[in-house]
Amino acid sequence: MSPEAVQTPEAGRPKGFGWREILNSCSEPRVLAMLALGFAAGLPFMLTGNTLGAWLRNEGTELAAIGFLSWVGLAYSFKFLWAPALDTFELPVIGRLGKRRSWIILAQSGVIVGLVAMTAVGPEGGLALFGALALVVAFSSATQDIAIDAWRIEVARSAEELGLLSAAYQLGYRAALLLTSALIFNIAARGGWELSYLLMAAMMGVGVLAALFAAEPSIEATAVATTVRSDRPALLDWTPRRLYNALVNPFVVFFTEHGSKALLLLLAISLYRLPDFIMGPMVNPFYLDLGLSNDAIGGMRAGVGLWATIAGVAAAGFCTVRLGFVSTLVLGAFLAPASNLGLTFMAMQGPDLGAFAMALALENFSEGFSGTALIAWMSSLTTFGYAATQYALLSSFYTILGKVLKGLSGLAVSSLEQMFDLITAYGVFFAGTAVIGIPSILVAIWAGRVHARALAVTDAAA
Repeated sequence: MSPEAVQTPEAGRPKGFGWREILNSCSEPRVLAMLALGFAAGLPFMLTGNTLGAWLRNEGTELAAIGFLSWVGLAYSFKFLWAPALDTFELPVIGRLGKRRSWIILAQSGVIVGLVAMTAVGPEGGLALFGALALVVAFSSATQDIAIDAWRIEVARSAEELGLLSAAYQLGYRAALLLTSALIFNIAARGGWELSYLLMAAMMGVGVLAALFAAEPSIEATAVATTVRSDRPALLDWTPRRLYNALVNPFVVFFTEHGSKALLLLLAISLYRLPDFIMGPMVNPFYLDLGLSNDAIGGMRAGVGLWATIAGVAAAGFCTVRLGFVSTLVLGAFLAPASNLGLTFMAMQGPDLGAFAMALALENFSEGFSGTALIAWMSSLTTFGYAATQYALLSSFYTILGKVLKGLSGLAVSSLEQMFDLITAYGVFFAGTAVIGIPSILVAIWAGRVHARALAVTDAAA
């Protein structure tokens, strides 16, 4: 019953890909399009997450409420529930652009409308309504992620190019994060948060243009589209076979392909960035409570943070094509909790810009490296034709535990404040989140070894 799919190129030990090949590939249209689409994917993330917490804190919102409102980000964690629709159905009218590109543009429209509505309402319009609009943005952004991830996986022609596209995606994504977590503070300091969010909505136009001009993946690479035909419009075709192929078969294929190690892979993914997720909602309130100005936060992130991010992403991209996905993943696991300890150091030093620069450099390098490593590795685990659904499943496991727990971060800091002063409470909290990263390191090493052995068996059989 299941359509035959083509497995994405496995990448245990890429060969023959040096600096010259890497630099030449960076000028290819699909890599440049991936850079812009990565930017569009990253733009809404902070606007419904940590940066939103700064806006709310400036308005005097309690830490507990800020933590609870971070739960709108759970839309990213449950996107596997509607991902099958993006693998199966073509949209009317704009569907002529191609299945992947049309879904990207529809989702981008939802992000733009939601951000504009947030600026019109503001926190003073009621936290419930404001949170609902933030949820619209998060849902649309999660849908955009599904379509962009599928596009990235399906246009890659080799394991090496998949690594490069993953690095380009992460570089664009991290550039957007810097914009929405750095420069936006400078804009807000002068024109207010409403204006800054309105400008971010306009910046989504970069992603719309990229989606319009990007090449659509070959339809032969999409198993569902090529093996399940119908004369009826796709949105009205609800035959049992089509529903099975859309809703069930992507998961069946994934667990069949990876066998007994599938649950271990999902566990490693769910723990990999857990420390970052849990600490996330408290970072910007910590900066503000420490006494740093919006201008200082924005300036340091745009300077130190930008270059550290570029270095981290570039290092991970090079390691991916030279060492393979698995080795890079393990290296990233060691780096991931480093940024948490940097924030603890800041709490001990006070509002010192030197300490801020050191902590920020450590944070952005480690997040750039580990984020790229995880994206490339997860991409290598998917199957062509089911890329949207399977990658959504993997990225949902990547976020779901952290996003559930981070909603309690405000309560954790408030509880620690009963024993310490506020800044010390922040420092203890960040140190505790770093300790949480130890199990993720051990599981990543275990999963990496299991996956490497499986690749070795596949290479030997080939």
